[in-house]
Amino acid sequence: MTAAADDRTPVTVLGADDARRIALRAQGLLGAPDRRAGVRGVLRHLGAVQLDTISVLARSHELVPYARLGAVGRPAVEAAYWGAGASFEYWSHAACILPVEEWPLFAFRRRRYRDRGHLWGHQVAPETYRAVLDKLRAEGPLTSTELGGAKRTAEWWDWSDTKIAVERALAFGDVVCTERRSWKRVYALAEQAVPDALFGQERSDRECVRTLVAQAGAALGVATRADLLDYHRLRAEELDPVLEDSGLVPVEVAGWGPDGGTAAAWADPAALATAPRGRHRTTLLSPFDSLVWDRARTERIFGMTHRLEAYTPKHKRVHGYFAMPLLTGGRLVGRVDPAREGRTLVARQVSLTGDRGSGARHVEALATALREAAAWVGCDTVRVGALHDERLRPALEKLLAE
Repeated sequence: MTAAADDRTPVTVLGADDARRIALRAQGLLGAPDRRAGVRGVLRHLGAVQLDTISVLARSHELVPYARLGAVGRPAVEAAYWGAGASFEYWSHAACILPVEEWPLFAFRRRRYRDRGHLWGHQVAPETYRAVLDKLRAEGPLTSTELGGAKRTAEWWDWSDTKIAVERALAFGDVVCTERRSWKRVYALAEQAVPDALFGQERSDRECVRTLVAQAGAALGVATRADLLDYHRLRAEELDPVLEDSGLVPVEVAGWGPDGGTAAAWADPAALATAPRGRHRTTLLSPFDSLVWDRARTERIFGMTHRLEAYTPKHKRVHGYFAMPLLTGGRLVGRVDPAREGRTLVARQVSLTGDRGSGARHVEALATALREAAAWVGCDTVRVGALHDERLRPALEKLLAE
């Protein structure tokens, strides 16, 4: 890091490696994990953990704390998220689990949905909306099935009027989801489920966004304007008026600009106060992990172009259905497309990167990540399918057998 010349310039110029390490530490993947704070500590620190329906090795929201804490028990992960009043589900980067303390901060988005007056084109009669709220008030938290049914037909998109109403109420903030049962949202009246001290807070749109920008900056460590927009999917007209007042400081990052030049960015002052040091995690990452969910940022920081191929036709996939980046030594060095067959973890497709196209120096890290992941999900063996470089197979299988 080199100090800036005067107050009119960015406070520092960061090298690309400095920025990468700052980002890793900010995301909880460099340095000693805070095991006492556990899963809830990870959630509070990240500010948002994305949800997704795909479950291969495990669901994405389970993989996020696993990547940072190691083999924390999966039941403990679920218990930390759901039903204890510590979190709620809402629209952030996507559908995300959020710390309950962030309830007041999303008032700006709830107001925007109300002003729009409809939900993704769906309309519903006012009496249906009122009936849903009345039923929740009388009976307590319910799933959409318990409210009267989620769909008109078997088609996933053909919501019933009740489902439209309760999702609209969720977007507006009359209803909150603080629990899932068998992956179904459980809806409750917000006035009953959100702590009074949080439910009663009134924050302006500007206050909400400014605080969320500061939180995103702390979770990212160092970020471009585009990175900050993406974290909670803010609009430019929301972010720009508050950016200079967010507490983040302007920096430049060498290597982030066009043709390897410098780029303007913003940093959390706490992230600049000490150089990032400590042990790097070796782990497989969910494609929806906040370290890599922004594809442009991932390519800029790690030099890896990564795309989720679950919705790509099978014959067009390059790295596999749910390819998980392999993180080790603070770098993304490969991908694994996992599956489970009984008590066997199957690495259906594996590719590593390295000098001169060889990933030999990453084989040990790969074996470590596979063994740990297998044990975490209750598998006692690992089988490797397609390997990008068959010369690596003997060394890899020997390590896996140890």
